[in-house]
Amino acid sequence: MGVGTYIAIYFIVWWVVIFAVLPFGVRSQHEDGTVIDGTEPGAPQRPLLLRKALVTTVVAAVIVLLFAWLVETERLRLDMFPMPFNLYELK
Repeated sequence: MGVGTYIAIYFIVWWVVIFAVLPFGVRSQHEDGTVIDGTEPGAPQRPLLLRKALVTTVVAAVIVLLFAWLVETERLRLDMFPMPFNLYELK
């Protein structure tokens, strides 16, 4: 696979991981007992978005590097998965 393909895979993996990481360590204003007037009580007190973005970047990079290694060493191939059609007939 080409570099562009791995960049696209990284982009998709990054977004999946960020949505998995976002809820970790979040305390709402209601839980802390300090609801600011005009805001939703369920809004996060300190969302720590920069830290979560950095963690997401590292985790996504590890996942994509592992995937790239599996593909490039041919430990993972498309013909390993059942398909409703023959992949080689499409060429």
